[in-house]
Amino acid sequence: MILVTGANGHLGAATLAALHRAGVPAEGGSRTPGAGVRHLDFDNPGTLDLRGVSTLLLVSAGYAEDDTVIARHAAVVAAAVRDGVGHLVYTSLTTAGDHLAFAAAHRATERVVRDSGLPWTILRNGLYAELFGSLLSWTADGLESPFGDGALAAVARADFAEAAAIVVADPSPHAGLVLDLVGSPITAPQVAAALGVPHRTVDLATFRDRTLATPGLFPFQPPMIASIATGVRHGFLATPDPTLEKLLGRPLTDPLAVAAAAASAARPE
Repeated sequence: MILVTGANGHLGAATLAALHRAGVPAEGGSRTPGAGVRHLDFDNPGTLDLRGVSTLLLVSAGYAEDDTVIARHAAVVAAAVRDGVGHLVYTSLTTAGDHLAFAAAHRATERVVRDSGLPWTILRNGLYAELFGSLLSWTADGLESPFGDGALAAVARADFAEAAAIVVADPSPHAGLVLDLVGSPITAPQVAAALGVPHRTVDLATFRDRTLATPGLFPFQPPMIASIATGVRHGFLATPDPTLEKLLGRPLTDPLAVAAAAASAARPE
């Protein structure tokens, strides 16, 4: 049986949907279980029953401080070893993201996965096109961002989900591989042009101040977001790679259209 963690999250749910569309039996796991979703609370190892799981997709539980994230992932890997999981697939962060503020937890988890003794595959996902669009801010006359003319090799979330579904449905050809999955470079000015509005660049200090003042963010999130801004602005996340397109066997979903839709959805009425 295939088990997908984070089944109530965006990527986990989309991966399960992709598996079901392909007729591949799969089950989800989440800290908030429901119909067809088993209870898996990464903070409570007693809930981590992985018996009968042939392939486990460990979707990163990245919304916490690094030590908490790594402990959560290590608990799942330990349960996978204990319960005899046949293959472990982990959704990590693109190699180009090594300098980002949330890279350490991913790389530490990769080390845990490699050292587990289980057959493994690591999916080093780039950043979502949806996220890029959502980080653009609306002004009275258009969009502004800290990205300047810097590009991001962005990917639609649905493409990552389909890629994960392909790998977990038949993991053997991907055993021991680290797959760098990124898309086509897009820029904030291109998103603005697609929406027919101008784009203005703000400096990183202004962006950081605004992020720090954003209600609802956890303390660890502003540094993560700021690191994305400087990484894109200075060209560290722009290099494309054909691996994802080859894995999918089709052209990627247009990341510019996805980012523009995300930006448009946040436009004040």
